[in-house]
Amino acid sequence: MDRAKIIRSTERWLESTVVGLNLCPFARLPLLNASVRFSVSAATTEQQLLLHLNAELSLLEDATEIETTLLIHPCVLQEFGAYNQFLTDAENLLEDSGYGGIYQLASFHPGYQFAGTFEEDAENYSNRSPYPMLHVLRETSVERAVASYPDVHAVPRRNIERLNQVGHTALARMLSESCDEVCK
Repeated sequence: MDRAKIIRSTERWLESTVVGLNLCPFARLPLLNASVRFSVSAATTEQQLLLHLNAELSLLEDATEIETTLLIHPCVLQEFGAYNQFLTDAENLLEDSGYGGIYQLASFHPGYQFAGTFEEDAENYSNRSPYPMLHVLRETSVERAVASYPDVHAVPRRNIERLNQVGHTALARMLSESCDEVCK
């Protein structure tokens, strides 16, 4: 596994899609400030991934200069249904470890599909990424960002409109272009 290529692909995706299409109005600043941690997990089982997630939570506790972590796990949970079910275990880990209310998780996956959508619906690309990953966010950072952003509740609707304008074909190409050969 080439961690550098995996991180490079993830950075390109963030820059071109998340920031480039302004899907998350809060993503640009941590990226510019180099306060995003890219952690690539070699986990091959869900249990190993939970252990890695717990280690990342502990690291964030001590490393206040890190705003957010992307825990990229290219070797486990490749199928979206299994990944989606795993999210419950990840959320339970947050609560059971005493990190509920301190951190929250956002989810990204190459096959991400919202309930009630078709696989090719453009709106799914708001959460499609080169690799399966868990995004660990500090609750205080989320609260600060939400408080400073006018009409934060309009972001999902605006994203759907924007993604539909770009279209499935262009979005699939953008995602593919962010990948090195390791995720193709």
